[in-house]
Amino acid sequence: MKRIGIIGVGEIGRAIVTGLCDGGGKSPEVFLSPRGARTASELSARYEGVQVCADNQEVVDRSEIVIIAVRRQDRHEALAGLRVDGDKLVVNVMAGVANDDLRRTLATEAPLVRAIPLPSLRERRSVTVTYPSHPTVNSLFEHLGGALPVPDEAAFDVFSALTGTLTTHYWYLATLTSWAADQGIASGDADRYIRGLFRGVGRALSDETRSLHQLAADHETPNGNNERIRTTWFDPANAEALHKALDGLLADLK
Repeated sequence: MKRIGIIGVGEIGRAIVTGLCDGGGKSPEVFLSPRGARTASELSARYEGVQVCADNQEVVDRSEIVIIAVRRQDRHEALAGLRVDGDKLVVNVMAGVANDDLRRTLATEAPLVRAIPLPSLRERRSVTVTYPSHPTVNSLFEHLGGALPVPDEAAFDVFSALTGTLTTHYWYLATLTSWAADQGIASGDADRYIRGLFRGVGRALSDETRSLHQLAADHETPNGNNERIRTTWFDPANAEALHKALDGLLADLK
């Protein structure tokens, strides 16, 4: 894992580079595509072992592992004419693009591995789902917080659907802040309090000896405030609506 190339340097590409280069010890050489030029230039200036290549072919030619992180709708334009020899290892982090689809696009015999990296890779705290399991890719993501290989693409799609709930969580917190402001609380004070409240609650997730249901139970008392909101707002109809939304997303991913 000495030479890693990244085609498509957006938020995920930035997180991967930051996680690799801020982790202490010797960092691998990283080759970035000129796509996302501003971010690529910034990362190259910050880290000694990071270089911006002239084009995507140079990224492939200079790398052992090639991470493809372009947007799904841009993949054909970005990857057109790219030559990927069979001795390369390709990591596909494009949401909704199966490996069979990518293999047809690249016309390569190189091994392909799908992965779901998240922005928290930059802090080496993210568990990354991979398929199929590959020791080199698993080792890469273990270094960045953890790898979770799954047995088939159907399971991979389920985890991909779960990832689609991230901004819903942030919107939930923003709604709480807006409600507090409607009650006359200064927006800045409400924002600061909500961030602190859920940052603290989030740390409890590190305790894997307790299930998520147990964590919820441990944070509420019978007939208390937390139980009241949970049972009146997150009622069976609300839960069913969430299940239905995830079912629809999963169907599209398949």
